[in-house]
Amino acid sequence: MSVYLSKKCFLVTTLFLVSINLKAQKLKFLVPDAAVVQYAGSIGTASAGISYDLFKNKRGNLDLLYGYVTERKGGAFSTLTTKFNYRPFVIKAGKNLIIYPINPGAFISYTVNKDFDLTWDRGQYPKGYYYWSEALRLHLAFSGEVKIKTLTLFKNDQLKSVSVYYEINTNDVYLINYVQNKRYLHITEIFKAGIGIRVSF
Repeated sequence: MSVYLSKKCFLVTTLFLVSINLKAQKLKFLVPDAAVVQYAGSIGTASAGISYDLFKNKRGNLDLLYGYVTERKGGAFSTLTTKFNYRPFVIKAGKNLIIYPINPGAFISYTVNKDFDLTWDRGQYPKGYYYWSEALRLHLAFSGEVKIKTLTLFKNDQLKSVSVYYEINTNDVYLINYVQNKRYLHITEIFKAGIGIRVSF
């Protein structure tokens, strides 16, 4: 191989590696900031997924979750959830302990099952007879979270923090049913609860 050809191959390889590095930096936002595991809470018997920090102060997060409902709990079917949470209040309980007491949130869940359709069969029911979707649910939620900063506590560069949280939520159908049936439905019956762990890296 000639010196000219060797230099050309070296230049092409270098440019290729530089372009890959630049693309990786541009796509860095796709890399999640945390992993989430949750038990119950309207999105499955158990669910897991990834989380992205939002805003410069990292007070918000966007979660993408896959959940599964077992046959014993009314399934079997899966759920896909997109969740947004915001942490307006912060309590620093120590150097490595942070408490977020009240976090408002909202999320959309979609049930993946052959018996759940996005819309009702128009041929079977009159228009407007059922005003909600079988598969798609809109939720309002609030939660509380306790975060331990493992980065400084254990001097671990790979793990920044571990959080434990609870969440209470309701959805569009529950709220409408409650408004229309206040005499027969107690407000506590329209809320569901879940607990979870968030690991930031």
